Amino acid sequence: MDEREKIVKVLVAISGKELNPADDESLFSSGLLDSFALADFVSGLEDEFGVKIPDSDLSARKFDSIAKVQQYLAAKK
Repeated sequence: MDEREKIVKVLVAISGKELNPADDESLFSSGLLDSFALADFVSGLEDEFGVKIPDSDLSARKFDSIAKVQQYLAAKK
């Protein structure tokens, strides 16, 4: 499973919907995530990728799309 598939797996677990958003699609504007689901999404990313995401990084801006999540995770490696 590649990185993108793992991110989508976490999104599916959080949203409860089968989905496959475009890499640049806004996860918030599309309704897949909201400010309440963001913490669950980030927690899922931490578990899936074995990273620690500080509370100070909990921003919709940083996790708004698959592409932004991939950039963020790349910076954490």
